[in-house]
Amino acid sequence: MRLCLSAGRPELSALGEKTRSMSTVRLEQLARGAVQIPLQPASWDIWDKKYRLKSKQGEAVDQDIDHSYQRIARALAEVEATPEKKSYWYERFLWALRRGAIPAGRITSNAGAQEHKPKTSTINCTVSGTIDDSMDDILGKVHEAGLTLKAGCGIGYEFSTLRPRGAYVSGAGAYTSGPLSFMDIYDKMCFTVSSAGGRRGAQMGTFDVSHPDVREFIKAKRENGRLRQFNLSLLITDGFMDAVEKDGDWPLVFPIHVKEQHEIDLTDAKVVVWRDWPTHRNYVAREDGLVACRIYGHVRARHLWDMIMVSTYDYAEPGFILIDRVNEMNNNWWCENIRATNPCGEQPLPPYGSCLLGSVNLTTFVRDPFGPKAHFDWEEYKEVVRVFTRMLDNVVEINGLPLEQQRSEILGKRRHGMGFLGLGSTLTMLKKTYGSADACQFTEDVAREMALAGWEVAAALGKEKGPAPVLAQEFAVTGEMLRKRPEMVADGWKIGDMIPGRILHARYSRYMQRVAAVAPELVAELAEVGARFTHHSSIAPTGTISLSLANNASNGIEPSFAHHYSRNVIREGKKSKEKVEVYSYELLAYRELINGKAMPFSSEPGEKLPDYFVAADDISPRQHVDIQAAAQLWVDSSISKTANVPTDYPYEDFKDIYRYAWQQGLKGCTTFRFNPAAFQGVLVKEHDLANTTYRFELEDGSVVEAKGNEEIEYDGETHTAANLFDALKEGYYGKF
Repeated sequence: MRLCLSAGRPELSALGEKTRSMSTVRLEQLARGAVQIPLQPASWDIWDKKYRLKSKQGEAVDQDIDHSYQRIARALAEVEATPEKKSYWYERFLWALRRGAIPAGRITSNAGAQEHKPKTSTINCTVSGTIDDSMDDILGKVHEAGLTLKAGCGIGYEFSTLRPRGAYVSGAGAYTSGPLSFMDIYDKMCFTVSSAGGRRGAQMGTFDVSHPDVREFIKAKRENGRLRQFNLSLLITDGFMDAVEKDGDWPLVFPIHVKEQHEIDLTDAKVVVWRDWPTHRNYVAREDGLVACRIYGHVRARHLWDMIMVSTYDYAEPGFILIDRVNEMNNNWWCENIRATNPCGEQPLPPYGSCLLGSVNLTTFVRDPFGPKAHFDWEEYKEVVRVFTRMLDNVVEINGLPLEQQRSEILGKRRHGMGFLGLGSTLTMLKKTYGSADACQFTEDVAREMALAGWEVAAALGKEKGPAPVLAQEFAVTGEMLRKRPEMVADGWKIGDMIPGRILHARYSRYMQRVAAVAPELVAELAEVGARFTHHSSIAPTGTISLSLANNASNGIEPSFAHHYSRNVIREGKKSKEKVEVYSYELLAYRELINGKAMPFSSEPGEKLPDYFVAADDISPRQHVDIQAAAQLWVDSSISKTANVPTDYPYEDFKDIYRYAWQQGLKGCTTFRFNPAAFQGVLVKEHDLANTTYRFELEDGSVVEAKGNEEIEYDGETHTAANLFDALKEGYYGKF
């Protein structure tokens, strides 16, 4: 059905890749038992639009996907020291890329592309410097963020460093409008920069659960079109979770300026609490690193908890970052205080922190998929991880970051964020059911083997090229270090002693202590020589690289969203998002290898899929958390994961997900429930669209109603009703 609307603004109420010829690549795949499934049209199209290198005139420089791999491998091999090493590692890097190593979008798009776009970065993840509580610094960080977004990087910020709304600003002789009003400035800047640059900007805004304006932050996105260039996450502390468990009161606090310390009794626990805070500048601090905070008031912890849960149920935000767990498990625990993450949450980073990303496509290691001997090729997987680790380490040298502080951070710590994608698809091809005990064990095994292979290379590169500079430094032992790591006292360390970074990293980081339990000799070697990088792993959402280069294998650690569904994509020049039909990789593989007629939801005996073909909505929230917890044991940064729940999922069951995530030791948790009254997701199922009616009121007062999957002609273009409604409601219509 196609409807036609006049151009006046209505009122609203709520398979064919261009393949290479048969080559050595294809012959090698056949020889080792790997499966090659033809790329679906949507996948080829996304590669062409997002990752294929083109000239200024729009002419293709990359002739095909393998040519893209050759460009990337050459750019990263050029970092090596001698012609012999450049040649050798070019071949090895290309080998890994052809076997499932997929660098993140900024590397894939920009590595080896300097002739055509010299001002772009190969780094996906950054975090802003700490935003000091002054107008000068707030606007200065806007400028820095604009340069960062222009280079193609995503960026995160903490906004709870800004004093609460209504606080007196002595220099201005006025009262501040509060953090949320300044976030609006960053939001508009991001939209403007991304619109000009053609790539959607990505931002994360974090906020402490104890800030006096926390309730305003929780409700911020209920206003149509507000803060839509942000993902929002609360920094949740163990103290807050304990207060929720005990049904206690929760203090809302903000640091005491040094000029105010004589106005308040710092020993009075009724008006002052001592907390970790991201900066000590101009605030009252103790020797153990804690900062004095004024108590502005109290709220019942469970009342605040319920407000958070209702918002996440209806609006999928704010997310949930367990910040004490993040800092406790941080490999750089002694020299960083993390308060923000990259836009998708898989990289908690310090001020000006940066991290490169890459993912290994697990589906490429499945042998005899769906068959009686279906198994995973562990040896080839581990070798790809080893080669890919060196490849990603070379990205540091061609980072292209725009700010000196960012370059200093990444060169000093050389953070990696290697993860995997296609877990859900791989489990299905191995005939395992996502969320089962067997699937959780496989997930832990995949993460552990990636970690061990990566840290082996960290030690080898530390010997060959030298450790990360921060691990070669010596640090003075402080009272804060001894408070955080009491075992250092037992080992005889005292305040003022000098200790190498490599010891603090390998011996006293909680994560490396876990690795030492299974590989003690490896960790002892890392303590002796120093690792080449401080962090190795994180699991990104991998949305477009999964869809494109992995032929729509499941995103990151997720199950497939569905096996036949639609994806809303931004097209430059189009006034609303475009709906594109896609198939899961495992469905394509099953149809290619087992049953060409198979389709999800079919009742015909000859078309049914096996029971192990599950999708996001078939997985219980607890199973989502269990999978994430299994991987988190061996992932040293964090994991971007979304627990998808059906629209009709009971709220009382839903709100226990986050408490369960805390109990299971996760660093964060995000959920998504399709709610057409609030927003239109990137991934949508046909039955959700068909069951949702959108209402458009025209200028003459007449009303047009349409199902979400119906097409509407409006303003000279054809749109789905759902995408047109969302574009008009959220204010981005015609602005791509």
